[in-house]
Amino acid sequence: MDASRPDAPAGAPVDGGGTPVPTPAHDAHDDRAHGWSAALRTVAAYVALTKPRVIELLLITTIPTMFLAAGGFPPLGLVVATLVGGAGAAGAANTLNQYLDRDIDEVMNRTRRRPIVTGRITPRAALVFGLVLGAVSLAWLWFAVNPASAVFTAAAILIYVVGYTMILKRRTPQNIVWGGAAGCMPVVIGWSAVTGGVSWSAVLLFGVVFFWTPPHYWPLSMKFRRDYAAAGVPMLPVVAADTRVAREMIAYTLAMIACSLLLVPVAGMTWVYAAVAAALGGWFLWLCVGLLRRARDPQHPPLRAMTVFHGSITYLTLLSVAIAVDVFLPL
Repeated sequence: MDASRPDAPAGAPVDGGGTPVPTPAHDAHDDRAHGWSAALRTVAAYVALTKPRVIELLLITTIPTMFLAAGGFPPLGLVVATLVGGAGAAGAANTLNQYLDRDIDEVMNRTRRRPIVTGRITPRAALVFGLVLGAVSLAWLWFAVNPASAVFTAAAILIYVVGYTMILKRRTPQNIVWGGAAGCMPVVIGWSAVTGGVSWSAVLLFGVVFFWTPPHYWPLSMKFRRDYAAAGVPMLPVVAADTRVAREMIAYTLAMIACSLLLVPVAGMTWVYAAVAAALGGWFLWLCVGLLRRARDPQHPPLRAMTVFHGSITYLTLLSVAIAVDVFLPL
């Protein structure tokens, strides 16, 4: 200690003149703020594991289906219970998908910022979270909705996690076709939540989403084909010419339109829905035909595949709205 400064505590920093330099007091508020910030980042990472944007698209088809099955407004509590259980189950399936695909997610530019790849969530923690979330969601649907919805939801999880992620994704260019059946299950789950079973109307709604999936997903695969190729995932746009992909997209789109129009006589839809479904289907078919024309052009213009991708989301959203609204039309 400086003898000229007997009031300076031992070990305290001093300036050149021997005057003690004040040190900032430890602020417990800063520690709490840091702790809250870290907790929020962790929560955000777990939310990212569930792929909330994918869940949003799945739920878009569930609510109109429940309206159609009920012939009007279903009980609000039933709708909320179904959406909560469905969202939880979809989040569980998406989490398990990221756990199983963490090796290829690390290779692909599109997915290398996912929580497991970046280390924000450990693989073990993700696995436990996915399994627990899935079990809780199925139990919720069983007791809060009905057993049929829980069984169909369990089937959807198995199709996506086992059928698509573990078996099909790395083995066949048709992976998204059959694996995409999991994305069709929300309409069956929504229908069974209201009626306790399924009907031909539910089957046709399933068909709409089933045939919609390839022309929805393949444009995205076109944009990121190098990523999929580097990861060894044989998406059809990776292993086939653009012209073949576009032709298959057109074929699936035609089947999708047929299912949407068959709802008119089978589900008793009005001419308003029929006109909207035909117009939307024609518009999306035009987008797919335009993609084929650009793929055939020897001048190699930009494919604009993402235009078709975004168009597919618009199509399914507006068709779902048309289904929900049509139920209440006095025609």
